Amino acid sequence: MKSESLFNYKTLSGEELTFFNENGYLIIKSILKPEGLVQMQQECMDAWGKEKETFDPNKSWLQNALLINIHHQATTVKEYYFSGPLVEIASEIIGPNIKGATSQLTFKMKGNTKPFGWHQDNGYGELEPYNALTTLTALDDTDRGNGCLWLIPGSHKKGQIRVEQNEAQKKSGAEIIVDADDSLAVPMEMKAGDVLIFNCWMLHKSDGNISDSRDRRILFLRYADADAIEVYNGGKPRLGRLVKGKTKFKEVEEFEANL
Repeated sequence: MKSESLFNYKTLSGEELTFFNENGYLIIKSILKPEGLVQMQQECMDAWGKEKETFDPNKSWLQNALLINIHHQATTVKEYYFSGPLVEIASEIIGPNIKGATSQLTFKMKGNTKPFGWHQDNGYGELEPYNALTTLTALDDTDRGNGCLWLIPGSHKKGQIRVEQNEAQKKSGAEIIVDADDSLAVPMEMKAGDVLIFNCWMLHKSDGNISDSRDRRILFLRYADADAIEVYNGGKPRLGRLVKGKTKFKEVEEFEANL
C-alpha cells in the first residue's frame, strides 16, 4: 500500500536508466516528503537510543555506526522498505521479482573521524545474480564536512573484485578494502530526503565526519533479485522479504511475510 503522504513515488526516465547503466549510480531528489523524513528521523533515533551509545573510538565500526534490521523497530522505515518508491525503482533495474536483502541505519556521529575505505558492497555479501542494488537515503544533509560517500563513476564495469581474507580476518569482520584511484572519485552530496542508488559492484568509500556539530545518518537498504543466492554461503538463498513478484524459494516467500 502506497504512503502518498510520506514518500514521492516515481518511475525512472529513459535518460535516468541510461545514466545509471553507464555510470553505475543515480541520485533521486526528495524521495521522502517532509512528513516522511521527520517520522523516519524520530523512529530511527528512538531505536538507536534503545541499543546504542555515543561514539567511542575504542569500539568497532559495527558498534559505533550500524543498527541492523532497522525496519524491525521503525514503522516508517518498514513501509518505505517493503512498499515505498524504491521497490518499483529496484524492479526497473533488477527485474520483476524483488526482495529486500539488507536494512540498517548507518550513523556516522560527529566526532567519528574514522574513514571507510574503497570497497564494493558485493564484496561484503556476494549475491548472484550480480544485479543487487544499494540505496542510501539521507536522513541528514550529507556533504564533505560530515562524511559523505565518494564513488568512482563507471567502476561497476570492472565486475567483482576478489579480496583474499584468512579465517581470522573473516571472523573478526575485518574491512574488505580494495585499491582505487582517488583522483577519479566524486562526492555524493545530498540533502536530507534524497536517495543515492548504485550497482553492487560500484567502488565507493566515505571519509570521517570532521564536523563538530553535525551528524550523518543514512538509511541503507539493499534490494536483490528474489532468487538471489549467497555465493559465500554454499549457494543458499539470501533471505529477505519478498516485496514484488515471485520466488522459487519457499523460505524467501515465507520470510517476514507477516511482519
